[in-house]
Amino acid sequence: MIERNLGKSRISVSAIGLGCMGLSEFYGPPAQEAEAINLLHKAVDLGVTHFDTAEIYGQGRNEQLLGKAFAGRWDQIVLATKFGPQRDPATGAFVGVDGSPANVRSSCEKSLQRLGTEKIDLYYLHRVDPATPIEETVGEMAKLVQEGKIRTIGLSEASAKTIERANSVHPVTALQTEYSIFSRDVERDILPTCAALGISLVAYSPLGRGMLTGCYTSPGERPTDETDFRAQMQPRFQPGNIESNLKLVEAIKEIAAQRGCVAAQVALAWVLGQGDHVVAIPGTTRLANLESNLGALACRLTEEDLGVLNQLAGQVLGDRYDPEGMAAVNQ
Repeated sequence: MIERNLGKSRISVSAIGLGCMGLSEFYGPPAQEAEAINLLHKAVDLGVTHFDTAEIYGQGRNEQLLGKAFAGRWDQIVLATKFGPQRDPATGAFVGVDGSPANVRSSCEKSLQRLGTEKIDLYYLHRVDPATPIEETVGEMAKLVQEGKIRTIGLSEASAKTIERANSVHPVTALQTEYSIFSRDVERDILPTCAALGISLVAYSPLGRGMLTGCYTSPGERPTDETDFRAQMQPRFQPGNIESNLKLVEAIKEIAAQRGCVAAQVALAWVLGQGDHVVAIPGTTRLANLESNLGALACRLTEEDLGVLNQLAGQVLGDRYDPEGMAAVNQ
């Protein structure tokens, strides 16, 4: 397994990790606990060391799941979790973001309890709180580092200016954001800022929430289940956009056929090829998909391949979130 260092820390992780959100919510019904734990154990056996969760995934259930799966095995993995967005306990509706020092500490304590561990390896502010100066949020996170409750600090979906301000308070180890062949807006100023400051980029949804795997062959196959947030909240999957976007995926599939691999492996190889400071956390609930994703490490793209792939993002129809979601990113 290829490993890469996280920022300027002494923590190294598998270049391909596992985003665990879909095991509990947002991509259809949650996985059965026994099956999910088996997948997590198999991932470790296959050399995956980087696992990503958040307090809002399943409203705490995802952290509890990982706590059960990794009890007694914390020394084999690097665990990242996130805080900030708030949800109504009864309805699950998102009701804002709280980056206040009080919530930094309260959320961390609750995550530690759900996970059943004494220390979180990488603790992210999941979304920037516009009502709380980033210096105050990161200042409290820095205290958690000093107290030994977290090892490193991360930000998710933060702007270049916010990253710089945060890093002036305490070194930021990683910036997590959506990054894929179809989503490249961070290349304008966020990715260069991370590179200049020695901050790793953790790419979530590197497979375009499944679109870049080539699993959808027609618009009629798009997700429609009410428990799958792509059905309503993902513009790229909506009628009027998905038809065009799936045609773009054909270019990825053609390159995959030429290289003797599959579309998902090409998509992941492209992300990892952007630099040693980039790691990916594709999510899946299936062992076969996990094994296939890891095969991306052997995928070699030519300059000609990259030339084709690098033109696709500019042709994609639809934002990566609905208007409400887009308002919360790159803050």
